[in-house]
Amino acid sequence: MSLSNPHAKRKGRAWYHWYSAEDSPEERRLIIKLDLLIIPYAVIAYWIKYIDQSNLNNAYVSGLKEDLGFNGNQLVELNSMYVTGAVIGQLPFTFLFPMFPMNWTIPALEAGWGIFTLLQYRTQSYSELMAYRFFVGIFEAAFFPGVHYVLGAWYRGDELGRRGGVFYVGQMLGTLTAGFIQSGTTANLDGVRGLAGWRWMFIISALMTIPVAIAGVFIWPGTPARPNKLFLSDREFDLAVSRLKSVRSDTTETAKQSRLQLVKKIVKDWKIYVLTFWAILFWNSGSTSYGGYLLWLKGLKRFSTPKVNQLGTTAPALGIFYVLFVNFSSDLLWGPSGAIAFAHAWNFTAMVILAVWKVPEAAKWFAFNSTYTQVAMSSVLYGWANDILRHDSNERSFILVFMNLVAQSTTAWTGVLVFKTKEGPRFLKGWTFCAVNSAVLVAFTYAVIGPLARRLERKYAGDSESIEESVSGTDSTKAAEEVTVTPQVKV
Repeated sequence: MSLSNPHAKRKGRAWYHWYSAEDSPEERRLIIKLDLLIIPYAVIAYWIKYIDQSNLNNAYVSGLKEDLGFNGNQLVELNSMYVTGAVIGQLPFTFLFPMFPMNWTIPALEAGWGIFTLLQYRTQSYSELMAYRFFVGIFEAAFFPGVHYVLGAWYRGDELGRRGGVFYVGQMLGTLTAGFIQSGTTANLDGVRGLAGWRWMFIISALMTIPVAIAGVFIWPGTPARPNKLFLSDREFDLAVSRLKSVRSDTTETAKQSRLQLVKKIVKDWKIYVLTFWAILFWNSGSTSYGGYLLWLKGLKRFSTPKVNQLGTTAPALGIFYVLFVNFSSDLLWGPSGAIAFAHAWNFTAMVILAVWKVPEAAKWFAFNSTYTQVAMSSVLYGWANDILRHDSNERSFILVFMNLVAQSTTAWTGVLVFKTKEGPRFLKGWTFCAVNSAVLVAFTYAVIGPLARRLERKYAGDSESIEESVSGTDSTKAAEEVTVTPQVKV
């Protein structure tokens, strides 16, 4: 395989083939086993996370606003407080991922956000809810980059897109399910034991979270450097490591230098700046977290509250299809650049429609139900970053977390500026802002990310050939010496 092309193993293979032609039967059995150990837990945990994260929007339109006396920009401010917690919570993990077993780290965080999700049911004031949302953000912070860190620790670059895409379906399921749960609690539990339906939403969400966290400790395989071998044999583990070493992936997580030296090395390199700016464009092209669709549905004044929550699930439901198509096509059809361009050309079209606003109602239905095309390529972007950074686990951990936390932190203030709740669901500034970011993201991918990634692969390919030639030359010299140097024999 050519190291200058991380997708070369798929060359000549039909789109529907799950494996590379070079994968042996033993490797294929291993891949299926890794898929079963890593992906289902990641999907279910992300599903739960997004229920716990997005349930605030559903609660807001289901009585929370009226019960707590909200009448201003409290919704977007609460979302900004969540983002603030999420940004702060990621900071320690720039170094921590390679230091602790990931089958303990991620479930522990999940248990933490489950506890603060539960506490939201007892909210009596804006300030109290702000505190709970901050801590939900703190504990949810490292989950997304943590899962991508684990995916990058076990899979090759040509395998990451599909796995990341299936993982990302969890977000759509979480947003979709949150709407159904809120609809059900409003219709069936409102007033039970003196609690409003939106309060039951937080209780049910928390009760779903804790068991999943406990299961993750036993099921997840950790990383090759700190594995959980409960379901992996030594032979399978050795085979997994050998597959990664064949593409020069770092499987040791050994610190090759001090933390200060690592930081100095990273800040002198182009990767952290380019990848972080790339992630900023991605995060700021999205509009799904600001509740525009739900606010528009409620503003039509022809649907009941349960019906608003039910209709609000159509966008994330379609998002499942968008995510799978975009991520599978990245691995199997047109590569990561094409997948990103496709997703954001579609998102750009939707944002322009909403920015114009004075369009037929059918166009608005189309646009609101297209908003998840933006997030559909998330795992393509982070999977590609994973592959670019695969040669050093400590650098990969630092940059993956850093690019995510900086990009997410920008939405804490850009959202407040362009998605003010009072202006919803019109959000002229918001829709325009997202459209511009989508357009720049596509241009930046083709003009900067692609060329730099290819240059880096050529560099590592050249280094690999130099090392091989050096080793080969040394061996040849030793062999020649053994042949030509004959011992002196006394006569």
